[in-house]
Amino acid sequence: MTAFYLHTIVAGPLETNCYLLSDSATKSAVIIDPGGETEKIAAAISAQALKPRAIVLTHGHADHIAAIKGLKKLYPLTVYIHQADMPYLDTPDLNGSSLIGAPFTSPAADVALKNGDAVTVDALKLTVYHTPGHTPGGICLLYDNLLFTGDTLFRGSIGRWDFPGGSREKLLASLKIFRTFPGNTAVYPGHGPASDIKTELEHNPYLVNT
Repeated sequence: MTAFYLHTIVAGPLETNCYLLSDSATKSAVIIDPGGETEKIAAAISAQALKPRAIVLTHGHADHIAAIKGLKKLYPLTVYIHQADMPYLDTPDLNGSSLIGAPFTSPAADVALKNGDAVTVDALKLTVYHTPGHTPGGICLLYDNLLFTGDTLFRGSIGRWDFPGGSREKLLASLKIFRTFPGNTAVYPGHGPASDIKTELEHNPYLVNT
């Protein structure tokens, strides 16, 4: 595995985890879920002299996409999202921004992902696992033994399914995929603290009986 750098930025009013994953040799970086506070994310990028090349979205909710427009003004970025969540970017009623009285749209994604695709930036290769339920196009991203789970899986809990496009049945079915990863796989969720697969399988009430 290539040497890498991972930095977490907690951004926006809903305290979304935005992750900077970069190739330590080239400094090329992937931004996962830039949920707001463009200046804060840019400052972290500058502090490490990173070269952001891509934004990858675990889903299309407002608190995961709010900084796309600002970041695209600063860097030459390719934006990736699952094909089923493409409409969320420019539809405030879907991305949830209208629900909080501040409707906005985001630039369209450049690449529509599907299950099994890979996002490659230099030596970084993130594999896409489609995990619908929180949204129709929710995904998890695996890089070596790091799993970015968006709002599908949290430490001790899972994402909501009562937003537009959500499905309890699909989300619960998506959870089965976590039994396919080694126990030492690190879990980096969309909100809250990190965990690992072993801990979640043993203690997360939604996973214990999956």
